[in-house]
Formats: sequence, structure tokens, C-alpha cells
Amino acid sequence: MRMLAKIKLPTEAGNRAIKDGSLPDIIRKTMEAAHAEAAYFTVLDGHRTMLMVFDLKTPSDMARIAEPLFMGLNAEVDLMPRMNADDLKSGLSGLK
Repeated sequence: MRMLAKIKLPTEAGNRAIKDGSLPDIIRKTMEAAHAEAAYFTVLDGHRTMLMVFDLKTPSDMARIAEPLFMGLNAEVDLMPRMNADDLKSGLSGLK
């Protein structure tokens, strides 16, 4: 299932991970574990935020992807199913 992950880092945990050098490694490992199609980095609600697009193969992958972010960065992780235009077209086709 196509997913969009929103990963928000608390300022203190993000600062600590930058200073000790662990942030790039955690991000890299997260992207590799998810086989990310794309990742974008921005600021949302005043927090460092990563938006990552990936295909969730099985629900058990949620723990494999999210737990290192919780444990290593005290991150807030939201996983949201997403559709592309073709998915939306297919989903709406039976509603008439």
C-alpha cells in the first residue's frame, strides 16, 4: 500500500542527533528500511520534518520503520495511506 510518512523531530532530540552525528544515519537507515520512493525535508509546525513516500508491503513493517525513529529521535510518526490520480479515478469509477 502506498504510504506517506510524516516524521516530526522534537527540537532537543534533533539538536542532540545533529551534534552527536546520529541524525544522518537514522534517516538513511529509515529510508533504506522503507525502500523510500522519495523523501522531502521541511519545517512543519516549527519542527524539523521529513515527508517520505514508500510502499508498505505488510502492516508489520510499520514497527520496523517507525521504532528506530521513536527510539533514536523521539520522533512523532504519522503513516497515511495515499492515492495517485489513477487510484482516485479507479476508486471513484463505481460511485455513479
